[in-house]
Amino acid sequence: MKKKNITALEELIKDAKDLGVKLVACEMTMDLMDIPKGEFISEVLEIGGVGTYLNAASKSHINLFI
Repeated sequence: MKKKNITALEELIKDAKDLGVKLVACEMTMDLMDIPKGEFISEVLEIGGVGTYLNAASKSHINLFI
């Protein structure tokens, strides 16, 4: 990423956090891929499913589903 002059992932995550972005891990994906919560970076503070996403999206002017 450095060679292509792209901002490092750690810096992008810090910037997002500073802007109030909330990282939520997908519970179903975790179950399907056998990924324990301990595998995530510390910035992932919540695990949620479709209901969690829809609830947050309904209260937001902007939301991203990746």
